[in-house]
Amino acid sequence: MIKTIFFDFDGVIVESVDIKTAAFARLFKAEGKDAVGRIVDYHLKNAGVSRFDKFRLIYRDILKRPLGEEEFHSLCGRFAGLVMDEVVGAPFVKGAKEFLENHASRYLCCVVSATPQEEIEEIARRKGIARYFKKIYGAPSKKTDIVKKALSEEGTDPSSSAYVGDAMSDYEAAVANRSHFIARINKNEDIFRDIDCVKIRDLSGLQGVLEKIGRQ
Repeated sequence: MIKTIFFDFDGVIVESVDIKTAAFARLFKAEGKDAVGRIVDYHLKNAGVSRFDKFRLIYRDILKRPLGEEEFHSLCGRFAGLVMDEVVGAPFVKGAKEFLENHASRYLCCVVSATPQEEIEEIARRKGIARYFKKIYGAPSKKTDIVKKALSEEGTDPSSSAYVGDAMSDYEAAVANRSHFIARINKNEDIFRDIDCVKIRDLSGLQGVLEKIGRQ
């Protein structure tokens, strides 16, 4: 029986992946079309990695120049300004809000996000869903460490937990902690093409999937 569910946020609870992609393009527009293309490609290939890590790696590997602390904090603030209201206003993934409203009380539900801690808490509050989650975790904590910590603190057997995600970082966090993994598939087919896991197009049938996993 599944008792604990870990949810990624962008692309799993809310249809906000494209919002983050557009923000990276806008933030680095002055670097030129070629650099923006490479930055967006890097962002998409590293879905689920915090923007903190992405900014530093973008400067090191793509822009090839140092990133000072003042500029780093400026980037973080500008990015948050670009995405906060749009993510709050973005639609829920089909079935996500209904699942939380109808079934969250049956499970210990946690958000595991690469969005900064204060920001993801504020987004969940403003979208009216914070009450459905026992814990909301964000960056700079790593997803693998978050799941390990949550399972330990709650005394949860990993076999009674499931992780719903849409990025390789989500899959790796689930595997590292021996949690069942459910992939939300939406323009990320290539990532999970060769991975043997449960795959769903939205969350409208999530309760049935959890019940099936729990009987295995």
